[in-house]
Amino acid sequence: MSAGRFVLGVDSGGSGLRVALAPADTGHAAFTAVRAEPVRTGAAGIDAGHLLEQVLPAVGRLLEQAGPGAAVAAAAVGAAGMATLGGQLRAVLPQALADSLGVHRVALAADAVTAYAGALGGRPGAVVAGGTGMIALGTDLTSWRRADGWGHLLGDSGGGAWIGRAGLDAAMRAHDGRRGGSPALLARLEEAFGPATGLPGLLYPRTDRPALLASFAPEVGACAADDEVAARILREAAGHVAEAAAAVCPRPTGSRPGGYDIALTGGLFRMGAPLLEPLHRELARQVPQARVVPAEGDPLHGALEIARSLAGPGLRLPSHPQLLFVPGVT
Repeated sequence: MSAGRFVLGVDSGGSGLRVALAPADTGHAAFTAVRAEPVRTGAAGIDAGHLLEQVLPAVGRLLEQAGPGAAVAAAAVGAAGMATLGGQLRAVLPQALADSLGVHRVALAADAVTAYAGALGGRPGAVVAGGTGMIALGTDLTSWRRADGWGHLLGDSGGGAWIGRAGLDAAMRAHDGRRGGSPALLARLEEAFGPATGLPGLLYPRTDRPALLASFAPEVGACAADDEVAARILREAAGHVAEAAAAVCPRPTGSRPGGYDIALTGGLFRMGAPLLEPLHRELARQVPQARVVPAEGDPLHGALEIARSLAGPGLRLPSHPQLLFVPGVT
């Protein structure tokens, strides 16, 4: 591949960090690197120094692969927690990337925004990102609307941790002989975690409680065909997810009568029919003007698309001080 103008995309999440370098004028990543260590988060938020320690050596190696004369024209960094914990990143990264890579066109985005850009590009609509948690994000290209994504104690309704917790609750009810219990889910609990009475001691001391709860969500999906309690949990989850999508979907106006796209992205939706069938019914009921479409790409693809916009015609997606921060753009 001939050297020239490249864009840099970074996707930082709870399971690690991915870096991609791609030609500024095409839609495909040319070189990628993966780091399994997640970026640290402390009292000051996401650790900018730790992110740079991982990103800059990886970019150096990718530029070597790209060939002599390769240069980064624009960069976009997407990170989980950017909206609420990204103050240090916004303060440090633009200048650090300029000093280290000579790149002056930089965007810092919440992972929900890179998920949006990866799924729908620069067109109006809504994206629901579902994994351990759940967040919905929508835009009419003038402003952003966000629903949920508040963590497993305050929200993330319908996400993996929510489904897993509801399933474990039903299992414990069956263990106690209380109403609403599911013997099928109790059997799955004991197969996965051991005796039901040991679950509190396993769950409560852990710092990764949401992930452990979410690990039980596939068990709920596996039981749903033959267990009404599990099926009901997934119907309720579908209602919550559709409710969040409806809250962020662009409002019809005289000039834009509706018909927006909604994309579903994230590991939660790999559960398949047990969740997707009730979810499609709920979306048709709650957001009848929307079309559910496949996501075009993942958050790393979205970071590259944002960087390409900076390097070329300019961003179509609206800037925002926490969600999509572009230095010098208000």
